Amino acid sequence: MRYNSTFRRTKGVDVTAPSTEAIYRKRLTPHRSMSPRAFKRFILLFGAGTFALSLPFYVMGAWPVVGFMGLDVLALYIAFRVSFYSARAFETLDLTPFELRFVKTTADGARAEWRFDTYWVRLEQERHEEFGVQRVTLVARGERVEIGGFLGPDQKAELAEDLTKALAVAKRGPVFG
Repeated sequence: MRYNSTFRRTKGVDVTAPSTEAIYRKRLTPHRSMSPRAFKRFILLFGAGTFALSLPFYVMGAWPVVGFMGLDVLALYIAFRVSFYSARAFETLDLTPFELRFVKTTADGARAEWRFDTYWVRLEQERHEEFGVQRVTLVARGERVEIGGFLGPDQKAELAEDLTKALAVAKRGPVFG
């Protein structure tokens, strides 16, 4: 947008550079109820318990039971490691008066980025009567992007409410000076 040179400065404020500070900034991460330290303690206790329970089978001569119980410990360990790996994924939302930038980063570091004009973007929610908000989607000019897919229904509802308010502020336009 061009401005007439006589309107470039108003009380020492450069009106050609409106506020580009973030109106809303959010980093979404998957929730994990167990920390890595707690996981180590849990797997050690589970392994010790399994060992104690498998010892009588070994003494009775049913040694294959010990191996299968050990496989249970290994399977649980692998499941938790996969869960912790997938928790490395995250999404970021940055909203300024001019654009909404959405970046989705997978657990292995691959990034996808979308930029939406704040005037054209809208937020859609898919609700279920019993379970609450199931999906939150950014929609602009035929493009649809789901945000916060790994969040629970309550967190999705809170995200949608906060982002809707922030978009309303952004659509009012930039604040000069």
